[in-house]
Amino acid sequence: MNDQQLLRYSRHILLDVIGIEGQAQLLRSHALIIGAGGLGSPAAMYLGASGVGKLTLCDDDSVDLSNLQRQIIHRTSTVGMPKVFSAQAALADINPDVQCIPVKKRMAEADLAEQIASADVVLDCCDNFETRYAVNRACRRLGKPLISGAAILTHGQVAVFDFRQSDVPCYNCLFPEDAEAPELRCATTGVFAPLVGMIGSIQAAEAIKVMFGEKRGLSGKLLFVDALDMTISRSTVCRDPDCGVCGDQRLTHST
Repeated sequence: MNDQQLLRYSRHILLDVIGIEGQAQLLRSHALIIGAGGLGSPAAMYLGASGVGKLTLCDDDSVDLSNLQRQIIHRTSTVGMPKVFSAQAALADINPDVQCIPVKKRMAEADLAEQIASADVVLDCCDNFETRYAVNRACRRLGKPLISGAAILTHGQVAVFDFRQSDVPCYNCLFPEDAEAPELRCATTGVFAPLVGMIGSIQAAEAIKVMFGEKRGLSGKLLFVDALDMTISRSTVCRDPDCGVCGDQRLTHST
């Protein structure tokens, strides 16, 4: 690290848990963020400010005036611009050390696998079940840590699935794809603006810990946040032996 970087990241370097080696590892790391909206905005900003060397942002949407209530990486001046380019410009201003790669595309599963394969950690900040399940399958198959977040109305959640380890649960264990749960959307139900900042920031924190090698955190856990009562609860996620993605039968066929 040069003198400017030592000053920029000094508050991280002062932490025993990170230090110079941990910060250097962040500078060498690559995070993939799926979704540059309510969750992806704070996640990208904190990862960029923290010195994660390479960020790939995937989103096919453009900035709308209705996004600005909560998607804090975007500005009034970028309304109409593709979100990934709006976010890229903001990140360049926050930290020019960071290489930001914008991908303006709605990812098919093959595209996701290609992007995930080159990343050290994946943050699922998307807003639809189809993409969440596809990201989960690809991360499980490629052995990449997945930081999954969601927020709607006044409650949100974060779960971490570290697929570098064996015998860990996956997103499908927690929310089975065949359960046909109703898909709620901010555009029709609303969402409390600070909540997405809370959830996206927790995703960033978990991703940073994964990248510098900290074992403590939410791996195999589900964190639930109620922003009205301001309560936070945590539970253990168990692997479902009948899961269609990581269950015993699936594991037997894949070995």
